[in-house]
Amino acid sequence: MAEQRFKLQIPSPREAIGKARKNLKSWAVFFAPSNFKTAINIQQLSSRLITNIEHFQSNYLCVFLALTIFCILTSPLLLIAIAACLGGCYIMSKRSSENPLKIGSHVLTLPQQYAVVGVLSFPLFYIAGAGAAVFWILGASVFLIVLHAAFFDSDALKNPDESFATPIETV
Repeated sequence: MAEQRFKLQIPSPREAIGKARKNLKSWAVFFAPSNFKTAINIQQLSSRLITNIEHFQSNYLCVFLALTIFCILTSPLLLIAIAACLGGCYIMSKRSSENPLKIGSHVLTLPQQYAVVGVLSFPLFYIAGAGAAVFWILGASVFLIVLHAAFFDSDALKNPDESFATPIETV
């Protein structure tokens, strides 16, 4: 029997961002009030959830990123903690090329130095409330995404011309 091997290839961040930008749907369609209707039954609701999450996946990623940025910018202590952690990593990267960090006779590699910065940052993130921020971002994102996916009429995606049909008034 022939053995099949599947290769799991993780795209580079540049490729992933390019793919997400390519799949980004129009924000006018995403927010069109005429496309929001209540589901008639549970089958229609589940169908809408699946269809809309697949169709608007990149838009939902943007919603998640916007909520993340909002949360970080509105929490000054969290912003300072992130800046301190990134600053520590930057200092370690500059320092390791000139003067590597030694503990006793052991020279720490750059990934090991990053791990030390990460471990030392945990108390700072705890004090800044990073755990609460993460769960707030996840909860708000799931709530908004499910709310949009449940009420957005997925039939409007099949007939995109009808979703923008505006009544024309004769003057």
